[in-house]
Amino acid sequence: MHRPEIFDPYPAGPDIDVLPSFFPIPGLGIVPVNAFVLKAQEPVLVDTGLLDLSDGFMDRLSSVIDLDDLRWLWLTHNDHDHIGSLHRIIEAAPRIRVVTTFLGLGKMSLFRPLAVDRVYLLNPGQVLDVGDRKLTSVRPPTYDAPETTGFYDHKSAALFSSDCFGALMAEPAESAGGIGSERLRDGLIAWTKMDSPWLHAIDRDEFTKTINYFLGLAPKVILSAHLPAAHGMTDELLQYIAMVPDEEPFVGPDQLALQSMAKSGGGAPQ
Repeated sequence: MHRPEIFDPYPAGPDIDVLPSFFPIPGLGIVPVNAFVLKAQEPVLVDTGLLDLSDGFMDRLSSVIDLDDLRWLWLTHNDHDHIGSLHRIIEAAPRIRVVTTFLGLGKMSLFRPLAVDRVYLLNPGQVLDVGDRKLTSVRPPTYDAPETTGFYDHKSAALFSSDCFGALMAEPAESAGGIGSERLRDGLIAWTKMDSPWLHAIDRDEFTKTINYFLGLAPKVILSAHLPAAHGMTDELLQYIAMVPDEEPFVGPDQLALQSMAKSGGGAPQ
């Protein structure tokens, strides 16, 4: 895979659809870029995919839900792989409101402000009632943007974790359980070192408290922006996350390595 590709939606539960795409990282493999539709009484879209794939994203989103029915857009953070179709969705879904934080709103205002009446500010620990369930905002164990929030859905016991638990992969998949434990471990550690380099300087006791909090939530499924749906894998994934602070920090390719990858066309890790 040499260019981003979008795939057809798949279910992660009776009321959750995954809108998957995959982005190549030369020399390292591919990383999923997922958005989600939570079919609550007041339906929620989580993130909006890649800009380059916006037409396909809008088509696939429309195939799983009528845009007029969308009430909430939970924007986990403002990186470009999460806001690719943001303004198209705001225009096409007249009742939707964007869930973000004060910092998230501020960052969006730097390039294309949102109308205040289309925004709903929610901090970690606060709860959004979407009719038939409550969503508790959480700051995931790892993240790469300070405005990041995921959430725990108390009805489905699903944890929407933003970038946390992402993994570099060799090929597309619809299930994290099908990747294989060793490859999943290596891919998750590699991604996390790249995405959250601050983990190498973290207070270990405080990080252990964070890990234990999410162990206590015991979600039935983890839905990461950068990993296929992970059912019944909470303990395993948190174990891999807990290993990262003791790993060697990620050092990216230099210019000579980049030129070499460009000549060879990149490739997936073996």
